Amino acid sequence: MPDLTTPPPDPPSKKHNEVAIELVSGSVGGALQVLVGQPLDTLKTRAQTAPKGKYKNTLDILTKTVKSEGPLALYKGMLSPLIGIAAVNSLLFTAYGASRRLVSPYPDLSIKQVAVAGGMAGAANAILASPVEMFKIRMQGQYGGAGDKKLGAVISSMWREWGLRDGILRGYWVTVVREIPAYMGFYAGYETTKRAFAGRYGSEPLPIWTLLTSGATGGVCYWLACYPLDVVKSRVQLASHPPSRGGWFEGGYIGRELRAIIREGGVRSLFRGLSPSLLRAAPAAAATFVGFELTRDFITKRNIL
Repeated sequence: MPDLTTPPPDPPSKKHNEVAIELVSGSVGGALQVLVGQPLDTLKTRAQTAPKGKYKNTLDILTKTVKSEGPLALYKGMLSPLIGIAAVNSLLFTAYGASRRLVSPYPDLSIKQVAVAGGMAGAANAILASPVEMFKIRMQGQYGGAGDKKLGAVISSMWREWGLRDGILRGYWVTVVREIPAYMGFYAGYETTKRAFAGRYGSEPLPIWTLLTSGATGGVCYWLACYPLDVVKSRVQLASHPPSRGGWFEGGYIGRELRAIIREGGVRSLFRGLSPSLLRAAPAAAATFVGFELTRDFITKRNIL
């Protein structure tokens, strides 16, 4: 006769599909990043690429853009990352998860190991980030004239005139070089801050504001680690012609472009647009990480995937 006083054993916990969870959670985080950060990203891109003397400062860019093109001009180019960000962030967070497992078989990585995994994820992420950002930048580089193109026309003209390498993937190698230090800083900054909060408040569950702060720190570290390379990337991707090839992995143009920027405006010109980038980084990265973490927790706790 069975012992009715003994409770039945708990059902075995479902084995989660980590890759699928990272794909879905990364998509949610990426969409929030675009929605929160696009206006300041437009100001950043125009500061980097506008003809010399067109604007005085970031506030002047904002004022003139809204006055001449309307407030929706701040969202120019949003369609490209909004469509592509699901794929980009899904690849990023999936590559980061895989890189963590390659760096160490143990889940508790040191900050140095987190940085290495972040750099590996950034290099993988460039294959999608490069064309998505290139189309966004070419949309943001239009100033409301009669010849402005819609996204579909921009894509088709780049393909028709320049093909895959010099058109769709223009700026790929500088994107790779930018993404490695950028995501080393991004993930290391996030994890360092999050662990500091965990040491004070306990690891689980952390208050939402601590995740927001940790994400904001990661976003600021991202830009501080790579900003001059982002200026180079924006100029290369917006130029009327592709850069001449040569040098390391056909990326020798990076050094030439850096020297050209310094000749035009001094070392300071390598940091044009940094202010809106840092202002954007805090809310955009915070939204990214919170969206990712909350979505992952929701899926895991309800055994959805």
